[in-house]
Amino acid sequence: MKRAIVLLSGGLDSYTAAAMVGTLGFSLDALTVGYGQRHARELESARAVAGALGVERHLELTLDLRAIGGSSLTSDAAVPRDRDLASTDIPSTYVPARNTIFLSLALGWAEVLDARDIVMGVNALDYSGYPDCRPEFINAFETLASVATRAGVEGARFHVHTPLIGMTKAEIIRRGLTLGLDYSLTHSCYDPAPSGRPCGRCDSCALRAKGFAEAGVADPLLPR
Repeated sequence: MKRAIVLLSGGLDSYTAAAMVGTLGFSLDALTVGYGQRHARELESARAVAGALGVERHLELTLDLRAIGGSSLTSDAAVPRDRDLASTDIPSTYVPARNTIFLSLALGWAEVLDARDIVMGVNALDYSGYPDCRPEFINAFETLASVATRAGVEGARFHVHTPLIGMTKAEIIRRGLTLGLDYSLTHSCYDPAPSGRPCGRCDSCALRAKGFAEAGVADPLLPR
C-alpha cells in the first residue's frame, strides 16, 4: 500500500481531499502545523478529523510565523469581513509563503517515511485569491521536489495531489457527503470568537456558507 502525507488543517477542504485520496488505496499520515494563526481553534478540528480519517500517524508541528508577520492571520490586524468574493485583490489573510513552507515540511517527512505522495486541499475556484493555491504553484513545487531531495536526485518522483483544485465549494461538499464525511468536525472561520463560534463574515465563513447553500444542504455547524 502506498503512503501519502496529508496536510491537514481541520477545515473541510483538507478533510475532503484526504478522504478522496484515501479511496485510491493510499495509507494516510497527517501533518498539521500550528503557525501562530489567530484561528488556532482549527488545530482541535484537525485532531478530530485525523481520528475520523483513521490516519496512521498525526504529526503536529509548531512553527510560529508571527515573527515574520505580513498577514492578519498572524498579527493583530483586523481580518477583513464582508469582502466581495469576486475581488481580484489578494486579501490580508494571505500568509506569505505559507503553502511553500507547509509543503516543504510535508516533503521532508515524506522522504523520511519513504512516501512519494503529498495531499493538499487547495482550491483555485472558490477561494480568496491566494497565489499559492494555483496549479502553477503546485507544478513548480513538484519540479522543486525532484531536485531538492536525495530521493529526487536518486530518481524518485514526488506527486502533490490536489483533488479539489478545479472544484467549486459546493462540489467539494457534495463529494464529501457521498464519502460519509462529518463536517461538524471541521472549522473554517479565520476570526472565531473565544468560544470558537464562527464570525460568519470573513472570507472563509462566506465561502463555506456559499458552498453549503449551493450544495442544498445545511451546514452542521450552524443552528437549525
